[in-house]
Amino acid sequence: MPRPPNPDVRRRLLSAGLDLVHGRGFAASGVKDITDSAGVPKGSFYAYFPSKEAFAAAILEHYWSDIERRLLPILDADGPAQERLVRFFHALADEHEDGDFLLGCLIGNLSLELGGASDAVRDQLASILERWDAALTACVRSGQHGSGGIRTDLDADELAATLIEAWEGAALRGKVTRSRTPYARFETITVPALLR
Repeated sequence: MPRPPNPDVRRRLLSAGLDLVHGRGFAASGVKDITDSAGVPKGSFYAYFPSKEAFAAAILEHYWSDIERRLLPILDADGPAQERLVRFFHALADEHEDGDFLLGCLIGNLSLELGGASDAVRDQLASILERWDAALTACVRSGQHGSGGIRTDLDADELAATLIEAWEGAALRGKVTRSRTPYARFETITVPALLR
């Protein structure tokens, strides 16, 4: 009788895999690298993930769920909607800066590396983008009512999608330049230009 899955082993694989894939990229992170880093036998990997692509999808979910838990509540906090949006993106930029801008955004990284090559990863990315869109849309919409100060000539969902697309561009450039400057431009120029 096979041993039941151990949630701790799965968590260790996800944590080690997230660090490796985020730092090196998917193609440069082998299964043996991941299992060695997690401190589990290589054969254990496939007891938890049917393929390396399924693992990449699980890493994305792990990454985004953490952001949802820690940072998305900023969007529901008190204060004007535009300020909440800037605080949320500023917090994301702080995390990129903590890594010396070497890592960038895992969503953007894996979109570029696997978005056109893996249905499992593309489906996971689409799901994450929908959840991110929904959270930003709710915040934008709250600023479109009354005297919230956010423009009403464009739908909240269009503005939210455009914010994500602009953010990913800033994150990509920040990774290349290893600088906070693209993030600062996003906060001080892009966000106001889109929302007012």
